[in-house]
Amino acid sequence: MNIPFQKQINNGIRINSLALQKRRMVLVCCFVTAWFALAEPIQAQTNAPSAPMGISIKFDSPGTPKDMSQALRIFLLMTALSLAPSAIIMMTSFTRILIVLGFLRQALGTQQDPPGQILAGMSLFLTIFIMMPVWQKINTDAIQPYTSSQITQEEAWEKGVAPLKTFMGKQTGEKELMLFLELSKSAVPAKMEDVSLHVLIPAFMITELKTAFQMGFLIFLPFLVIDLVIASTLMSLGMMMLPPMMISLPIKLLFFVLADGWVLVMKGISTSFSL
Repeated sequence: MNIPFQKQINNGIRINSLALQKRRMVLVCCFVTAWFALAEPIQAQTNAPSAPMGISIKFDSPGTPKDMSQALRIFLLMTALSLAPSAIIMMTSFTRILIVLGFLRQALGTQQDPPGQILAGMSLFLTIFIMMPVWQKINTDAIQPYTSSQITQEEAWEKGVAPLKTFMGKQTGEKELMLFLELSKSAVPAKMEDVSLHVLIPAFMITELKTAFQMGFLIFLPFLVIDLVIASTLMSLGMMMLPPMMISLPIKLLFFVLADGWVLVMKGISTSFSL
């Protein structure tokens, strides 16, 4: 009696599975039909010519020469603003100050103290302090007369560049200036105001690097003596495994603070420029 009942159950399971498969096939056919019905308008839309974008760029010629000169002035102003950081580095005292402060940090052996951002900020504000007379003269002789329409743009440029040439000429060495005069095949000018900027600026930069390295060497000397004394003392005591930097670093910091080192360094840097 159990065997026929089991056969009936198996037959019922097979019938149910066949019904489920039929339903699945019907659903798949309906899905495929709906997909093709929706795909036709989408394909028609993609094949249709697309509408033009809402953004267009046009380069029109200026209507008047006045518009042209105004556009050129804006272009030159943007170019000058982009070159302003390079001008601050190349034509001011910033380079010498930053290099000397970097040598001071290496001589102290404090690794990253003071951080580079602090040294750059100190160099920037000390540059503003040193260059303030030059900038005031440029403002008085060139900017103010030009804004009040007393002089032309060419005269403002000549009067504005003259104080910078005077400042850079006082710092530039004769050997470096003669080098670039020879390389550019230019005649030796009678006065510094007659030297071209493309000759004076590289000569000024090389002189600044030379002066900064000389000042860095003088700053290194006392700290180098302290390192040598500490190292020789540890060797004589037999403490060969103790790093000399662990002993010399606090002594150098104490020596620098007692000697009022920051005041001496800032005074030396400020007085090294001929104004």
